Amino acid sequence: MHKKSTSFVFLLLTISFITACSMEVSKLDDANDSAQTTGIITATLPVTFTPRASATPLPATAQPTVEPVSGKVTAQINVRENPSTSSESVGMLGINSEVEIIGKSANENWYKIRFISPSGESGEGWGAAEYILTKSKPNVPVVSGSSPSTDDENMNGQTTQQINVRIGPGTDFAVLGLLNNEEGVVLTGKNIDGNWLQIEFVSGNDDKGWVFASYVESNIIDDLPLIGEGGEEIAASTQTVMAATAAPTFFPAPDDGDSAEEPSISVEFSATNSRAFDYSSDLSSPEGDSEDWIAFHPNSPEDRVNLLIDLSCEGNGNLYVELWQGGIKLDKWGELNCGDSDYALSMFRDETYQFRLYSKYSRDLTYISYNLQVRAAP
Repeated sequence: MHKKSTSFVFLLLTISFITACSMEVSKLDDANDSAQTTGIITATLPVTFTPRASATPLPATAQPTVEPVSGKVTAQINVRENPSTSSESVGMLGINSEVEIIGKSANENWYKIRFISPSGESGEGWGAAEYILTKSKPNVPVVSGSSPSTDDENMNGQTTQQINVRIGPGTDFAVLGLLNNEEGVVLTGKNIDGNWLQIEFVSGNDDKGWVFASYVESNIIDDLPLIGEGGEEIAASTQTVMAATAAPTFFPAPDDGDSAEEPSISVEFSATNSRAFDYSSDLSSPEGDSEDWIAFHPNSPEDRVNLLIDLSCEGNGNLYVELWQGGIKLDKWGELNCGDSDYALSMFRDETYQFRLYSKYSRDLTYISYNLQVRAAP
């Protein structure tokens, strides 16, 4: 009985071994029909997500505060809507007007300014940097691009001194505005005599104005069309006499009402005020305004103030200049004539001086347009 039990146990072990081997052989290869693997259950671990770092917003960058820079105007200037001479004027400032500079153009030829108009209203605009005096170079941001505008690219002339822009071709027409020395202009025509040029000017009729040709440099004047006083084109471009040599038609100069007691302008020279000024006007005789008075007051730590003077003139008459000190005419100061450049004068500080510019009496109408430039010697 014991032997049978042992044999039976041995038989069971043998069958178990064979069965185990059979299961190993019947294991399916990955290349067989996938349908036969559906009975295999694979335990899948739950996906573990790594939390994404939350974005923490950076604090807003503080915008720099522009500290306005004080400046003083050294000549009568237009304040323009944009930094371009072809841009519309938003006001006019006289000599010694105080402004605040809050920006500049990329080429630094223009300053963006805050100003108080002669009527007392405040405003903002652009002024030519060369006519705004500051104690040091303004540290203000660039607020205008450096690339020229389309209008600037079309400019075909340049002024040679500060001049008036008028509604029509003549001094009897109303003044629209003022152009500073070396301002670019777009020439569009000329009058039949060639002594007045039509320009693009936004304040004028049909965005046009007129300037005296002798104060404009351009190499296309001969090719400009002839324009009538009403703005109509008379003829296409013709080869005419250069404007500088054309015989102009003169009219009496309008009376500006100035006198020795009430001069046209009064300028104080010092290290902190104006160190230069330009003044343009016209005189005529026997009709019209025959004299102008210009006052200036040198103020300096030194006993004497040295000045340099330029005087340019146009017209068919002669301009005469007197120098007065404290209400007394000086007879031995020298002689300033049209065409003089860098004429040197040494003045006492804290004294009031006056130039009297006048046209002598004549039977026939004589007319003189002039520009006076006075600046402190370096």
